[in-house]
Amino acid sequence: MLPPPAQALAALCLLALPAVATAAYFGLTGREVLTPFPGLGTAVAPAQGGAHLKQCDLLKLSRRQKQLCRREPGLAETLQDAAHLSLLECQFQFRQERWNCSLEGRTGLLKRGFKETAFLYSVSSAALTHTVARACSAGRMERCTCDDSPGLESRQAWQWGVCGDNLKYSTKFLSNFLGPKRGSKDLRARADAHNTNVGIKAVKSGLRTTCKCHGVSGSCAVRTCWKQLSPFRETGQMLKLRYDSAVKVSSATNEALGRLELWAPARPGSPTKGPAPRPGDLVYMEDSPSFCRPSKYSPGTAGRVCSREASCSSLCCGRGYDTQSRLVAFSCHCQVQWCCYVECQQCVQEELVYTCKH
Repeated sequence: MLPPPAQALAALCLLALPAVATAAYFGLTGREVLTPFPGLGTAVAPAQGGAHLKQCDLLKLSRRQKQLCRREPGLAETLQDAAHLSLLECQFQFRQERWNCSLEGRTGLLKRGFKETAFLYSVSSAALTHTVARACSAGRMERCTCDDSPGLESRQAWQWGVCGDNLKYSTKFLSNFLGPKRGSKDLRARADAHNTNVGIKAVKSGLRTTCKCHGVSGSCAVRTCWKQLSPFRETGQMLKLRYDSAVKVSSATNEALGRLELWAPARPGSPTKGPAPRPGDLVYMEDSPSFCRPSKYSPGTAGRVCSREASCSSLCCGRGYDTQSRLVAFSCHCQVQWCCYVECQQCVQEELVYTCKH
């Protein structure tokens, strides 16, 4: 059984939703076309009273986590946003891969130590860190507000429209929400904790200082600065690169510290263990399946749309692909009309679509 922190992240990987029809909650099957994730910058009043408590009770959380949720109006919606954000980013990053972050088979996947499992843990912790920080600055949670940059009071920040993303509160909240860190003699638990931290660090590395000038005719006589997170797409790209270079690990006991530590397996014929993974490396323990055919880990690649030049060869696993033509309508011959609108014609063109054979 996974330790409580890993159970919490696993729940978020499974969208942190009620056990009933998890996929149906967002209407997602893992095969739909991606849609942009709605921005978190708009302030939305958190649910109050009974509605908020009911939302917390519906989430798949531990008893302690539900208590934290019930004490924080707005947290239930933020957890759902984080699950949605991590899912959409995962699907985008793996849209051309055999495993495309489908919800089908995810429960089985989370029980194993594959590279894909490592990515799910990292992107889920990153999404939760990012979403809580943004929810604070958007006024969607009651126990936090703008970042506490020196000399920047919340009331002034709201007046100037420069409320910074509160990463300090977000990381502190995440540590409390996932539970206390404990030394573990279980390799899987150590790997999950490591990958969770990789996601958090990825968000931290994208924190930027943004400044706004206030003065006559745009002069910078007065300048206000605040902290702002980079777009989550950049975090997702960073984690995908970490996935591509993930390190396979085994374990060894550190006699001095009396705990299990992660190490790369020894090279054949070498009496010593390999180097320890770096803090920013994603780690895994088992080689991944091919994901070509339906299994308890994925629906396979049959019927997937592919690019003939870029991805059909790998995605279709040597089975070949079908070619279909379809007519696509698009705007063309656009002209700007006086004063303030653009007028376009509708054109139609034939497009070839390639799908992997069964």
